[in-house]
Amino acid sequence: MGELEDVCARAWPAVVTRPLGRWLLRASGGYTGRANSALAVGSPGVPLPAALRAVVSFSAEHGIRPYVQAVVGDEVEAALPGLGWEVNLAHPKGAESAVLTSALGSGPRWAPAAGTGVEVVGSPPPGWFELAVGGEPSAAQRAVLTSGPRVGFASLREGGAVVGVARGCVVGDHLHIAVLEVRSGYRRRGCARRLLAGLDAWAAAHGARRRVLQVATHNEAALALYRGLGYAESHRYRYWVPA
Repeated sequence: MGELEDVCARAWPAVVTRPLGRWLLRASGGYTGRANSALAVGSPGVPLPAALRAVVSFSAEHGIRPYVQAVVGDEVEAALPGLGWEVNLAHPKGAESAVLTSALGSGPRWAPAAGTGVEVVGSPPPGWFELAVGGEPSAAQRAVLTSGPRVGFASLREGGAVVGVARGCVVGDHLHIAVLEVRSGYRRRGCARRLLAGLDAWAAAHGARRRVLQVATHNEAALALYRGLGYAESHRYRYWVPA
């Protein structure tokens, strides 16, 4: 679990990070919970109340709401309610997410249809940001999405138009997958599977042997897709805020 959380954090680097013991304080102008929260895995090196005060202070310093990303069922999460924190049920992407992992290449193979294919390149191609974030990215969005040890930007085109995008990042021997988006009107046509297969092939060429991703537990369609591709749940995490 700790190794996977480290991979995910390195693959999705915040604009500002600050260690607190084994915790990681992160701020990125409010873009995504993962890049604007304290990753509370392991010991913060100080008593938990002091660590939470440090989270609040760091968040105020960077103009973001205080968040703690805690693993469901661990000691940190168990202590948070008694210290005045609560699960953020209003989080726009969902309060609880699952971390899924698998061996690279497990699950059924997917062959793109004739005349279409997935391109994976080292910088966002034209049209990628438009689908990924809905337009021109903010400085924080661009920084988070383009940073990481080895980032690949996957795109699927039909008729010259970008109809699907995804982001992969190779960290050690892991492929981390994020930002899987398919244009309305092209969904349920295998585009997501093609994008994922393209990232698999790209990552394998760069030494990856396993893959990992994070998905909201209420996203049943995505969970079904990933299970069909051989993913299994490692653990879950939730976002906590001061009550």
